[in-house]
Amino acid sequence: MTTVFARIVKFSIAYPVTRGMVSYAVIWPTGCLIQQLAFGDEKFDFARAARFGLFGAFYVAPTLNAWLTVARYLYPKNDLRSAIIKALLEQVTYSPCAMVSFYFGMSLLEGKTVEEAKKEVEKKFLPTYQVGVAVWPLLQVFNYTMIPEKNRIPFVSLCSLAWSSFLAYMNHCSVKKENMLTIK
Repeated sequence: MTTVFARIVKFSIAYPVTRGMVSYAVIWPTGCLIQQLAFGDEKFDFARAARFGLFGAFYVAPTLNAWLTVARYLYPKNDLRSAIIKALLEQVTYSPCAMVSFYFGMSLLEGKTVEEAKKEVEKKFLPTYQVGVAVWPLLQVFNYTMIPEKNRIPFVSLCSLAWSSFLAYMNHCSVKKENMLTIK
């Protein structure tokens, strides 16, 4: 058993993105299930949770790993100034792309058409982005200054539990023109 565990650890060190992929494969569907529980769904929608797991593991974790690699290259220091720059830069580069990809990708995974996916992005991007700008810079400054580099993706994925619950809510709700949110 220890040799299997040792091989898993060795693999995750050789391919650090796998730690994030495993984390997101668990945390994102868990966030979706938490959202369903919080809003009193009578029965869990495990297919929706599975879509969250697939999207988190195979899209979010690799793209987040790529972003963290770029950020580390551009700003290699782990001081407060670099952390703030990286967090703000993330909000104007990675975050908008990630949110658009989320609504577009989840819509396609739900079987919606490309046009329906575009409408989903148009309705939900701005309200989601506004919340993200209020939350993620603080978490990322902490991440860049206090968390060892090898654990940054797992740390972000843990923070992502609450965020994925929020995204599940946003994905499940309707957004009226006045940005008022209602559950479908």
